[in-house]
Amino acid sequence: MIYIGGKTECSPCAQKIVRTVMVCVLAFLMILPAGCAKEPALVENNETLSAAGEYPSANESFPDVSGSSSREESSQSSQTSQSSQTSQTSQSSQTSQSSQTSQTSQSPQSSQSSQTSQTSQSSQSSQTSQTSQSSQTSQSSQSSQSSQTSQSSQTSQSSQSSQSSQSDQPALNPYAPSGERRAVWFSYLDLSPMLQGKSKQQFSTAIGAAFDSVVSAGMNTVIVQVRPFGDALYPSDYFPWSVYASGTQGVSPGFDPLAVMVSAARARGLRIEAWINPYRVRTADNKVSKLSDDNPAKKWYNAGSDAVVVTSNGIYYNPARSEAQQLIVNGVREIVSNYDIDAIHFDDYFYPNPDNSFDSGAYSEYTASGGRLSLADWRRENVNTLVKSVYSAIKSIKPRVEFGISPQGNMSMNYNSQYIDVEKWVSGTGYVDYIMPQIYFGFNNSACPYNETVAKWNRIITNKSIKLYIGLAPYKIGVSDSYAGSGKDEWLNNSDILSRQVTSARGYARYGGFAMFRYASLFSPAKAVEAQVKQELANLKKVL
Repeated sequence: MIYIGGKTECSPCAQKIVRTVMVCVLAFLMILPAGCAKEPALVENNETLSAAGEYPSANESFPDVSGSSSREESSQSSQTSQSSQTSQTSQSSQTSQSSQTSQTSQSPQSSQSSQTSQTSQSSQSSQTSQTSQSSQTSQSSQSSQSSQTSQSSQTSQSSQSSQSSQSDQPALNPYAPSGERRAVWFSYLDLSPMLQGKSKQQFSTAIGAAFDSVVSAGMNTVIVQVRPFGDALYPSDYFPWSVYASGTQGVSPGFDPLAVMVSAARARGLRIEAWINPYRVRTADNKVSKLSDDNPAKKWYNAGSDAVVVTSNGIYYNPARSEAQQLIVNGVREIVSNYDIDAIHFDDYFYPNPDNSFDSGAYSEYTASGGRLSLADWRRENVNTLVKSVYSAIKSIKPRVEFGISPQGNMSMNYNSQYIDVEKWVSGTGYVDYIMPQIYFGFNNSACPYNETVAKWNRIITNKSIKLYIGLAPYKIGVSDSYAGSGKDEWLNNSDILSRQVTSARGYARYGGFAMFRYASLFSPAKAVEAQVKQELANLKKVL
């Protein structure tokens, strides 16, 4: 400091030092919060936490998955935490800056005092007072600048936090999005009682009444199982008539059930999808003799071909053999060409088990010819080849017809036991139009809680053109779920699970709808659970 006529002023050197310190501190404050906001672990943690949330009944308010009452509150909470960190940093920086300023001013002042030995104590007191005022003024200016910088940083940080929250956390939505897919599965178990021993008129009446129930419940799509065990509920050039059509495999019921169902669906404004089990031929036992003589599986078995595999508990087409793949693709082409359907639908039957002997002959041929994939990866690639071929066949005939698959909800089981690479399908192109995982879990399921499982499925879909439809389990209403651990009584004690599952799933970016398994569970339940099922349906209809 320089003492001039009772006034203190900063030397040019001191001013330069102070300005340099201020610039550095302010720059640090501007950079730090933005860098923290980009920490990827925060996004992952938010999504994990959101998946564990609880939801109220259908007629209550719908909170954000983070547990706060709205997405905005979650964002505000994040901003408060970040603001606190920024404020602490600002205060620390100001303290350090004030200390540096004090040291800088004291050093020249001490030198000047030594040189000016005749300075009076009153002059020194005046100097001290002025120095303090000058320091306070400087600190006040710095505090104002720091506050502005902190506010600017918080605004930027808040924007980033809000964007991150919007992309990774679903906003619960009791209102149906436009075009929401609301489907009901019609299993062969539902269709067989309407078909066996019945005339065309009787079946038309029965399926019409069933579809009316679907419409009354607010649904818009039926998924009908038309090839349950390598046999068909329609006249086919490739597969025998289904045992569930007439009671005897290979024997016609006297009419075309699929044609009747398509007509009934169109008359009621319903979408209709043809549900196929690609590889499954028989699971009740492994008796080839029970297959009809025109069954290609029986013909191949009798010829000694391993295009069909007989295991200890069933009969399956071999995913590794090209002739089996081509048979399945031809069957898809036939349906798409001959019927006015909206989609081809596969469920979760792929490789029946992880037994190495299932396709050992084909794998030995593969490795002998130079193949280097492990058995598991090779099996996944066999399924990928079929899926891609089916998709291509459908689009070559009717591009508007969709292809979707409904795998198990447990991703590990899909990948390691069924040998299906779902993540590849939903991140690439040319495999599927939608994925419909069977998330048959309650909110309190110990192994696979509903919210967490939906979040995982939503996260893996990186191809934005692919929709996520959630498979739900009304067949569990009113019964104890022995596989749910601590959540085993959830379906016993609640009558609004389905409505809450739908409204929570609506908040995810890839969500497009849901499907209920199965028709009888909703519209013809056991007497013991009938009242509870009706209440579940009533609560569901409130949000449709």
